[in-house]
Parts: sequence; structure tokens; C-alpha cells
Amino acid sequence: MLVYNTLTKKKEEFKPLNPPNVSMYVCGPTIYDYFHIGNGRTFLMSDIIRRYLEYKKYKVKFVMNLTDVDDKIINKANAENITTEDLTERYEAAFMKDIKRFKMKPADVYPKATEHMKEIEEVIEKLEEKGIAYNVDGNVFYDIGKFDGYGKLSGKNIDDLEIGARVEINAEKQNPLDFSVWKKSKEGEPYWESKWGNGRPGWHIECSAMSMKHLGETIDIHAGGNDLIFPHHENEIAQSEAATGKEFARYWMHFGFLNIDKQKMSKSLGNFFTARDILDKYPAEALRLLFVQSHYRSPLNFSKELIESAQKGSEKLNKLVLKIQKGRKRKNNFPKDKVIFDFEKFKNNFEIEMDNDFNTAKATAVIFDFANEFNGHISNEFEIRKSVFDKAYFFLRDTAENVLGIVKVKGVRAERIISKNDEWIIELIELRSKAKEEKNWQLADEIRNGLAEKGIILEDSKSGTTYKKK
Repeated sequence: MLVYNTLTKKKEEFKPLNPPNVSMYVCGPTIYDYFHIGNGRTFLMSDIIRRYLEYKKYKVKFVMNLTDVDDKIINKANAENITTEDLTERYEAAFMKDIKRFKMKPADVYPKATEHMKEIEEVIEKLEEKGIAYNVDGNVFYDIGKFDGYGKLSGKNIDDLEIGARVEINAEKQNPLDFSVWKKSKEGEPYWESKWGNGRPGWHIECSAMSMKHLGETIDIHAGGNDLIFPHHENEIAQSEAATGKEFARYWMHFGFLNIDKQKMSKSLGNFFTARDILDKYPAEALRLLFVQSHYRSPLNFSKELIESAQKGSEKLNKLVLKIQKGRKRKNNFPKDKVIFDFEKFKNNFEIEMDNDFNTAKATAVIFDFANEFNGHISNEFEIRKSVFDKAYFFLRDTAENVLGIVKVKGVRAERIISKNDEWIIELIELRSKAKEEKNWQLADEIRNGLAEKGIILEDSKSGTTYKKK
């Protein structure tokens, strides 16, 4: 298995520190608002990488932090005249609800900064003892000039760096590029007691301390969006490796930006969408399918046309699942298959693509090649044994569902594949089926025509009735 490592700028063979165990840390959300679909791409691709590692029989410990103390949190809580705790509790609950709707596996641990002050202070103390962090009247800064490897992740040269929008400006710093690891409290802000006085941690030190607490001083995979490479991840490396003297993360993985109609997503442009905005209109499988059709490191464009195309692709897989479930319920069994279907070919091709730096775009193409070929055998009325339908079920379950999450296979009844919001449609389809059995053609036609007026088109076949929405 090859993984592109941002640190070395090349693909490397994946060799975890302690196989079959894999430690994976992902920078999660700042819980002051609903997460947008750009964040959703990072969370989703991390989820798929974790799922595929588990598919390959690795035992993954997956940690995603929740930032619950931050300037944005403080400002919004003050604006709403509530405590920061009330605000973060609200949006933590929303985050958990939304990732469940997004069909993501929950992390093994969701550490929060406010629950790890002891660990954070211990890391800062180590840096201070080594002369790498310095205290100025309650503000503690990291001296980047004391760490030889600063810039190795982002490729930035200290001499060439300029003070920009992402570099904090403070006259107390010895070097304008030094960053905060502990901030002196200001009036009206939450604070914690420490040896340096009342204050709160800097953003970067939180992830270092929580990662080391839950995964150890050296982890296998550290992942996040491209926008975190500098300064966040660069600073994590500097403070973690300076504190422990050990490599912080073996593989650094970063996810490409998401654009809306080929423009950067922005509230000012009116093209800002939260994940729940999209999930209110489209099934999770469709959004996941749109995301996996691009390589995780590449930019991804989002548009109404693309999500609707992904929804059609998802519906195609759903219809195939219906047919497979029907085939698995067969009572008759043919003595010999007229068709020999090469399941191993598709399984191997899927793994070849995923082993090549988790190339979900090509792995997804393998799934649809499988769907096209298998659909061809079914439509040609070949005598296919129940065991063949069983193998098709297990292939889609193990790849399209368990890894990519682009179709629901397990627990789906053969008669229907529906969302909760579509139960009324199924009830009418079942009523129509009963009417047809009783030869009540007038009622059956009235139901079909009534659904058509609402944009629901019924499709009758030998395997049953399915529907699609205009």
C-alpha cells in the first residue's frame, strides 16, 4: 500500500509503527457552528481511509479532536450572551448528529482541549525547560529559531517568511514568527489557572498534547485539510518533536480544497453550504459518491448538476442491490451456472486502486464497471444461481458500503430501498401492488397517476416496482 506523505512530497510504502495497529489523528471542527461541506470532505475522506485500513485487517485507533476554546467560540458566545460551554455543547451535539447522517463511523475518541489542560501544560513546561518556549508576563511563546526542522512540512524557509494574515503579530515576541502556546487571559474570556497565570492554550499546542495523550509520542497518520499544513501542522511538528525528541507523525495526509461552481466557497458570495443543508436535500450516499469521484488530494468542484448526477449514480447502485436481494431470495437453484462471473477480478482491481494512495476515483469506477457487467447478465435472463447473487451482495457490501459508503446493502429488504422521508411512497406502491393482485386496475392507475403528478415515476419489472423522482 502506497501513501502520499506531505512531509516527504512522495508516495511511500505504508509501514505502521506497530502492525497491525494503526494510530490516526484527524484535526476536527471548531464547535461554534455547523460544519460546511469543505470540512465535510476532510471528515469523509478520513473516514474512508480509516475504513479501508480496517478492510485490510489493520486495527485502527481513530482520534478526532473537537476545538472547544477559541477566539471564534468566545466571540459568538458573547454575541449570543451565553457561556462558551453552552455554545460548544450545542454544536458538538449538532456535529455528532450530522456525521451520523453522513454515514461516518464515530471516532474512538473525541478529545476536547478543555478536558486536557493538564496534558497541555505538561508539554509547555517541557518546552520551557528546554529553553524553546519563553514566558513574557503570562504569555508563553514558542521560539521557532530553536527548532532546526521548522518548515520541513510546508517547505517554507524561515528567512523568506513574512508576517501575514495567519501569523499572529505581538510586540512581546522575540521573533515575529514565534507562536503562542499559552495566552494570558483577557477580561470576559474563559481562563484556566497555570504556573504562568490565568490563561488558555494556543490552538496548535492543543492537538500536540491530545494526540500524545491518546496515541503516543509518535503516531502513524496525521490528517487534515490543505489549509492546515501551515501554520497549524508545521507548528504541531515543531512543538511535539522539540518536547519529546521523537518523530511526531510518520505519514502526513492532506485533503484538497472544495470549490462551489468553480469558485471558492464564501458566505459573501452566497455559495456557502453546510453539510446539513445538502443532507436535507440529498441522501448521504449521493454526497459521498460525489466526493469519492475525485482523488482526496485534488481540488473538488461542487455544483447542483454534479450532486444530482451523483444521486442518479447512487440510484443505479440501489436498483442493483434490489435485484441482488431478489436473487438471494430465490427458492429454485439451477444445477449449473450459464455464466461464470469473475468476482475476484473486481475485488483485486478495487484493492489495486485503493492501495495506490487511496484512489477512490478509480476504485469507484471499478464498482460501476461491476454494476454494468452484473446488470448485463441479469437483463439477459441468464440462469444465475443464488450463490452468485450472494457473492455479488458480499462484494458490494465489503467495498461500496463498508469502505466507500456509497450504497446501503446490509439490512435492506428486497422489496424496498428507501429513505425515511419516502415511506409514504412505498405505502402507495404496496397498495397499488395489492390492487393489481385483486385486478382493481382503476385504483392501480389512479395511484400511478397521482404519484406522477408529484414527480414520482414508477417502473415495473419482473423483479418488482421501483421509483425515481423527477
